[in-house]
Amino acid sequence: MRNAGLDIEELQTFVEVADAGGISPAAIRLGVSKSIVSRRLARLEAELGVQLLARSTRGAGLTEAGVMFRDHAARACAEIEVAKETMLPEGELRGRFRVAAPLSFGPVHFAPVLAEMARQHPRLHIQTCYSDRFVDLIAEGFDCAIRVGNLQDSNLLARRVGPIHGNLFASPDYLKAHGTPETPEELLSHEALMQGTESWHFMDGNRTITIRPQGRFKADNGVALVAAAVAGLGIARVPDGLTHEHVASGALVPVMPHHPPPPAGIYVVRPPSLHPARKVRVLTELLVDCFGQAQPIASATPSR
Repeated sequence: MRNAGLDIEELQTFVEVADAGGISPAAIRLGVSKSIVSRRLARLEAELGVQLLARSTRGAGLTEAGVMFRDHAARACAEIEVAKETMLPEGELRGRFRVAAPLSFGPVHFAPVLAEMARQHPRLHIQTCYSDRFVDLIAEGFDCAIRVGNLQDSNLLARRVGPIHGNLFASPDYLKAHGTPETPEELLSHEALMQGTESWHFMDGNRTITIRPQGRFKADNGVALVAAAVAGLGIARVPDGLTHEHVASGALVPVMPHHPPPPAGIYVVRPPSLHPARKVRVLTELLVDCFGQAQPIASATPSR
C-alpha cells in the first residue's frame, strides 16, 4: 500500500502540466511518456483527494482546485530544489537544465560554453532550444535564456554577460542602384531587411533617433537577413559578427557608420524567483568568463 504524502516528482509533473497547458506538451518538456505523466497526476489527485485537472477530448485544463494548488506546488518544488543544491558536493550540479538560445549564432558561440558546463557536471542533463523566435520562458518551462541585443521590458530578471555591436550593411550593387543613406531619416526611402515591424534606433551623439523602416523581405533569423543583403535586396541591421566574412570579401559594406545603433549586450534572463538556481548562476559565470572580458563578439552575433 502506498504511504500517504506528496511526492516531489508528482508535484513537479503537475506544475509542468499546469504551465505547459496539457499532458502532451508537459511530457515533451519532461522527456517522459504521456502515460507516465498521467499516472503521476492520478496518484497526486488521489493523495490530495481533489481533482486538479479537468480532462476532455480537447486536452486537460486546471480545475479551480488545480489553479489554487499550482502556485503552492511551484514554490514547494523551488524550495526543495534549492535545498537539494545545498546538499550536493561543492560545485556539483545535477538534474535537468533547459536553456533557450538564439539560432543565428548560438550553435557556434554559446554551444561550446554549454558543452563545457556539461563536461564539468556529468550528472547535469542540459537541453538547449536554438531559435530566433521570442521564447516564453515561463509558459514553455525554460530555466533561462541567452539573449542578445536590447532587452524589452518584462518581468524577467536579466544579467548582462558581455557586449555586442551591430551596424547597417548593404551590398555595393544595392547602394550603386539606390544611393547610400547618410542619416536615419534617409533610410525611410530604402528597402529595409527586417525581422518584422520593429523600430530601428540610432545614436546621434547622445541623442537617440527612432525610425520605422519599411521593406518587403522579412526573416526571423539574422543569417537569412545577411543573405538577403548580400543578394542586393536592401539594407540589413545585424550584428557585426554575422558579416565579417562578407565585409572582408567586399560582398557587404557598412552603411551610415556615424549613426550606430545603441550599445547592446549578451544577457542571461530567467523567470523571477527568490532563489536563482545554481545552474543558472554557473552558466552565467561561464558566459562572463568567455565574453565579459573579451572584445565585443566579433566573430558572430544575432539580434534577439
